[in-house]
Amino acid sequence: MIDIIWGRFSLLFYTFIASILSAIGSFFYEIFIYVTLVSTTLFFVAIKDFYQKKRSILSNFPLLGRFRFFLESIRPELRQYYWESDDEEVPYSRNQRTMVYQRSKNIGGVRPFGSLENMYNDDFVWLNHSITPTLIENGDFKTTVGVGEKSYNMSVLNISGTSFGAISPPAITSLSKAAKIGGFAHNTGEGSMSKYHESGGGDTIWQISSGYFGCRNKTGNFCPKTFKQMAKKDQIKMIEIKISQGAKPGHGGMLLAPKVTEEIAKTRGIEVGKDCISPSKHKEFSNPSELLEFVETLKKLSGNKPVGIKMCIGHPWELISIVKAMTVKKKYIDFITIDGAEGGTGAAPAEFTDHLGSPLKDAIIFVDNALIGSNLRDRVKIGVSGKVVTAFDMAHMCSLGADWINMARPFMFAIGCIQCRSCHTGECPSGIATMDPMRYRAIDIEDRSERAFNFHKNTLFVFKELLESVGVNHPSELNRRHIVRRLSESEIRLADQIYPKVEKGELIKKGKISVSDPRLDVYWNKVTPNDFNYTN
Repeated sequence: MIDIIWGRFSLLFYTFIASILSAIGSFFYEIFIYVTLVSTTLFFVAIKDFYQKKRSILSNFPLLGRFRFFLESIRPELRQYYWESDDEEVPYSRNQRTMVYQRSKNIGGVRPFGSLENMYNDDFVWLNHSITPTLIENGDFKTTVGVGEKSYNMSVLNISGTSFGAISPPAITSLSKAAKIGGFAHNTGEGSMSKYHESGGGDTIWQISSGYFGCRNKTGNFCPKTFKQMAKKDQIKMIEIKISQGAKPGHGGMLLAPKVTEEIAKTRGIEVGKDCISPSKHKEFSNPSELLEFVETLKKLSGNKPVGIKMCIGHPWELISIVKAMTVKKKYIDFITIDGAEGGTGAAPAEFTDHLGSPLKDAIIFVDNALIGSNLRDRVKIGVSGKVVTAFDMAHMCSLGADWINMARPFMFAIGCIQCRSCHTGECPSGIATMDPMRYRAIDIEDRSERAFNFHKNTLFVFKELLESVGVNHPSELNRRHIVRRLSESEIRLADQIYPKVEKGELIKKGKISVSDPRLDVYWNKVTPNDFNYTN
């Protein structure tokens, strides 16, 4: 009886009583007709809940259990607005998001009353400053990628891969237009070069994935003719072969048939209304030598534009085999974009996101060491991506070995993302990660492109001020001696003292090698240009 009066069946009981009483009352007062409709509807919902067997909560708590599911559905928003602390990372903290919003709107991002950081926590990191700071006149820092007339002057801060389909048409256009205004680059992501990337007019890095979208034939294989037609466009400045990404390394993907609209199909070179599969690996190469041949092919077809690879670092011997192939074949990848395991995506299995692939800092050190040791560091540039958001983050990555930084999610914040983490549903409330016109109509391209440009401009301004305080004139002058890390309350070390280092050309010297990086020491002499694996 308790369960019926004020327990788990109470709403079932009271909606029944309300239906009876309001039905009687409707003979006397018209208002009770509407009450009867509402109460009867709720009663039948409760009956349905009671008899269904798919959800035990609803069966045991008819109608009442629906309140639980409702509150559970808005839990992320409740945490974000009411209970989440300012420095919690899920994955970006409120402090980080606020900083992006402020810079995108040209609102002063200064902090009053002192730091909120606990500087005695383990792994706290800082930059050492100089008593002789520099004065930098031009903070538009560039790095030359590639050789010859088609080499590209890459900004130190650029937009990482954002595919048409993953984010909406006006979001793509806004970001591309911001890149044009600010003189930096926008990566297409694996969804290929869309008309929305083109309409923005910004410098573009065309990403070629295992699905060869935008340059494929009817069987899904690479099509040289189609590639050449696209790659020759002046707006495309570099080509990036996507081998893997940090959020889901070694994992392919599928765009389900209902999402393959006519526009997406035309952009990717696929059929409308059919599942679009991204294989987990490329068909055009199966070993390092073939990869280099594919790179050479793309260079030739594009008119010698810079060609690089994007990868999340996994088995160390695979990256080592690519580097060794370059030293043997004398054919070069122009750049390597390292995507840390911290990287984001629209959707990925939790296990891949949380526990697969190398985190960014460790990966940068390893790739930098491999290129220095093989005497290729001046020839092959390093771009990085993966949860980098502040000017300090940029300085940190450059100190470890990066030439430039790519960001995706911070630029999405700049154009209105609120981190509701519904990217995979198509129901993005800000109209960014959706293909629903009724949702993305809210994006004002002129306003949002200005915000993305402001974020880039203001972040680079603070970055310039950091470099001045450190006493250098360009990000390329930063090194591991500039970064300090706390190991414990009483122990600190320069990054140069923590991470293994390799001398220039040390790996290609004659005789038995012995380097401080154990990965290079163990595998350098066990790999060949003809296999991604190693020999015992």
